[in-house]
Order: sequence, then structure tokens, then C-alpha cells
Amino acid sequence: MVVAALLVFAIAAGTIGREAHRLDAIAPRAVYQLDEAVDFVADRLPEASQARLTPAEVQTLLVAHLRWMHDNGLQPDKAVDAKQVIDDDVVVTEDALVAYLLAEAEAGDVDLLDDVDAVNVVEAHLAYFEAIGAVGPQAPLDDLL
Repeated sequence: MVVAALLVFAIAAGTIGREAHRLDAIAPRAVYQLDEAVDFVADRLPEASQARLTPAEVQTLLVAHLRWMHDNGLQPDKAVDAKQVIDDDVVVTEDALVAYLLAEAEAGDVDLLDDVDAVNVVEAHLAYFEAIGAVGPQAPLDDLL
């Protein structure tokens, strides 16, 4: 009876240990939640930008940012538990993104009274991506040349 209990315990401990090791080797999936992102970004905007932007306008800018990322190959079509394969180097500058958001705001329902609001939204949104683990390390400058 004691031998059987020890055998069951050993099998269970081995199975749990193996699964824990396997799960430890896999990075957790970054889950983007728009409502959470809007709250995160709105909380981190400077007071002046908070006074000028409504949560709906922040959401519109975040959705435009996500669309820009998808158009530039930085967002997969669907979520899968696999590494994203990027065949071409993509250089992202905040200036290009801010210019895109300014154009989208002008074309849409967002009335940006100050261009710095778009810059602040971009910086806070990038901080959200980092907080949820959706951003990898930056490429060294010598890799870009």
C-alpha cells in the first residue's frame, strides 16, 4: 500500500514538473484589450492632453495606431501560439506614426487641438504594449544599416 502511494506520488510529481518546465519555456501570450488600453493610455497622458481628449477620441487614435501597425506588417492577422515570422526588416519611427495619426484624426471624428496630443498618445500606447509584453527588444542600430 505504501509502495503504491509512493509510486502514484512519483508519477504525479514527474508529470507536474514536466508540465511546469514546458510552460516555463513558452512566453505568455500578450493579450491586447482595447478598453484596458484606453484606460492605460488615458491615465498616462499629461494633464493638458487629458483635458483635450475624450476617452472615445483616445480609442479612435488607438484603433488607428493598430490599423497602422497591421498595414506595416507589425501585427499578425490572427493570434497563434508561434513566433511571428518577419521576413522583411521594418523600421518604425514615431514621426511616421504621429503623422499617420494626425491625418487619421483630421479625416475622422477626432479634433486634435494640439499636435502634441498625438505624440503623447503614441508614447503612452507604446508603454501599454511594453506593459503587456507585446514589444520585444529594440534592434541594435548596426542591424539597421
